[in-house]
Amino acid sequence: MAKIVSGSQTQGMTNRIAGTIGYMSPEYAMHGHFSVKSDVFSLGVVLLEIISGKKNTRDSQPGYTDLLCHAWSMWKNEEPLKILDPNLLDSIPNNEALRCINIALLCVQEDDELRPSMASIVLMLTSYSTPLPVPENPPLIFQRLVTYTPSEQMVSYTVGPADASLITDLHPR
Repeated sequence: MAKIVSGSQTQGMTNRIAGTIGYMSPEYAMHGHFSVKSDVFSLGVVLLEIISGKKNTRDSQPGYTDLLCHAWSMWKNEEPLKILDPNLLDSIPNNEALRCINIALLCVQEDDELRPSMASIVLMLTSYSTPLPVPENPPLIFQRLVTYTPSEQMVSYTVGPADASLITDLHPR
């Protein structure tokens, strides 16, 4: 993306999408719209990977849910510590782990305007007196459903609503 963006540019559009799937913000991956909030999304993915000890990759295993949807599901079910890497269980206090998960989910919100700025993220990470907002939207409103047929050795990906109540009407800007 550095080759696409000029030094002082903070947002824009491109027809040339470059990056690693799983780290690109939805608005950039689907529409070529990039901004400083695109980097915030990527940071959120990396934070979730560190916290969980898992990569945010596409997997062809039956019933697989990507890391962002899994983290959101655990948050929504009030079980966010279930995504914590077992190697971290005894080395990080629960309140710090919850804070990091909360910040990561704020960073990967679907609506880029709801994502915090980098300055806000630094403040949230360094000041425990700063109250954290609750993530308002799941990281992705559409969850990839994976079906695997061993006899055919094929994987098919379909897109469907993860939760029909989360679908909103989109209006052009």
